[in-house]
Amino acid sequence: MPKILVIDDEPNIRELVSVYLTAAGFEVAEAENGAEGLERFRSDAPDLVVLDLMLPGMDGREVCRTIREQGATPVIMLTARDSDLDKVALLESGADDYVVKPFSPPEFVARVRAVLRRSDGSTRDSASAGAADIVLGGLTICPAERRVTVDGAEVVLTAREFDLLAAMARQPGVVLSRERLLEFTTGEPDFADSRGVDVHIRHLRDKLGDDAGQPRFIETVRGVGYRVRKDAG
Repeated sequence: MPKILVIDDEPNIRELVSVYLTAAGFEVAEAENGAEGLERFRSDAPDLVVLDLMLPGMDGREVCRTIREQGATPVIMLTARDSDLDKVALLESGADDYVVKPFSPPEFVARVRAVLRRSDGSTRDSASAGAADIVLGGLTICPAERRVTVDGAEVVLTAREFDLLAAMARQPGVVLSRERLLEFTTGEPDFADSRGVDVHIRHLRDKLGDDAGQPRFIETVRGVGYRVRKDAG
């Protein structure tokens, strides 16, 4: 059963989240601050982390960045802030998704399941499971294993980053709008706004060693969207 780590300094929120996740069939571990949360993360190896933004001491963004430095474990941030700038800032820190307080517990559980589906290779659709590798110069994408290599070296991507890259690489040279890329990666209209795609593209470029000024793989088509180059090196 998937293990969820809940990091929140409010006992009532931890209890609410834990009750609904346990009822939904998840194993739940809890932590009340960032330092304890990182200790539990390292010792328990959870499948997903639910992380409050406004933690005392080490805040949620710092905790998320530390988790992201250690791998691609999905993170859902809990926040009371609902502005577009705040949402983009959460994605900048490495979060896969966010839920604004107050929230509907059944909807929250559905979001957890959706993020886990995207990150869990065992639940990918049959088309991806049987798809051939995509090779564009030094870039190789294996949909069946959800693995990416650049010049033979493996690159660790989050579920969203992989889905964005694969969507573009399946149609090299074709420009995809931010809205179209959202459809490929989430199917959820409330995943930030289209600017959230820009954040993930920026993370992708960093991990691929791609220079936005002289792109090797991902090109920006100003005012339209992004594409993977046909002649990627």
